[in-house]
Amino acid sequence: MKGTDEYSGLQKTAILMIALGPERSSKIFKHLKEEEIEQLTLEIANTRSVSQATKDAVMDEFYEVCLAQQYIAEGGIAYAKDLLEKALGTEKAMEVIGKLTASLQVRPFEFIRKIDPAQLLTFIQDEHPQTIALILSYLSAGQSAALIGALAPDKQADVAKRIAQMDRTSPDVLKEVERVLEKKFASLVNQDYTIAGGVDAIVDILNTVDRGTEKHIMETLEIEEPELADEIRKKMFVFEDILSLDDRSIQRVLREVQNDELAIALKSTGEEVQEVIFNNMSKRLSAMIKEDMEFMGPVRMKDVEEAQQKIVNIIRKLEDSGEIVISRGGGDEIVV
Repeated sequence: MKGTDEYSGLQKTAILMIALGPERSSKIFKHLKEEEIEQLTLEIANTRSVSQATKDAVMDEFYEVCLAQQYIAEGGIAYAKDLLEKALGTEKAMEVIGKLTASLQVRPFEFIRKIDPAQLLTFIQDEHPQTIALILSYLSAGQSAALIGALAPDKQADVAKRIAQMDRTSPDVLKEVERVLEKKFASLVNQDYTIAGGVDAIVDILNTVDRGTEKHIMETLEIEEPELADEIRKKMFVFEDILSLDDRSIQRVLREVQNDELAIALKSTGEEVQEVIFNNMSKRLSAMIKEDMEFMGPVRMKDVEEAQQKIVNIIRKLEDSGEIVISRGGGDEIVV
């Protein structure tokens, strides 16, 4: 009998599906991507006779990996290793953990994702900007946005720049950073070179942070790294970019915006932006909004930024649904 290590992951999955039978396998197929279903179906079709011993071995391995994955979700790698050692013995536990981290790509700093953001901020805010950038690159865009927005203003743009310029991080660097972190939070994840950061990562973060933080970071990057700022800007949308929308798109956006919000959002914008917006509404409505702007008096910049962000969110939502098209420069082509 072939040992399970001699089978590829796809082959073992095909054997597992055969062992589970058509009814159970069909339920699993519902959760797979079309490409995965095609590959797996082809592999099952090419799998001839499989001994019961091989099926049992694959089922055992599947159970062990599921068990390890559950333990990791509950308490991290160290917790999973401890429980698996008690259940399977040290050698078998290390083998299962090894397979899991190699095949399922357990990400570095996974344990940090469960830590309260306020706690994490206290821990990382005095770290070197490069260390902060590395950690944020492995968190979700939402978590990173909350943390980068809470950093000191002089650090925000520096960290954003480092995330955008990050490419591949060596395992040795990851190990060293994690070694320091585990003194307070525990767990060490060991894996091959991993890709994190990059322009797309910082765009995701900037699209999630508050308008004030986004504006500060972009203005600083435009001074320090104009080419990088231009590359980031091409992939994201800010309020002033409403100028890049065609009239039909602007009119569609304005149907979703409340008049009082629009009046506040336009308080600190340039004449060009105001003119484009007013030209895409009735004369009566534009006169009413101009009157509101005139008589509302001074408005806090924070309120203006929040109103602008709400409109930007509407624009991004309409773009996601395909109702409007945003030209982001570069190679974008619009087919009429």
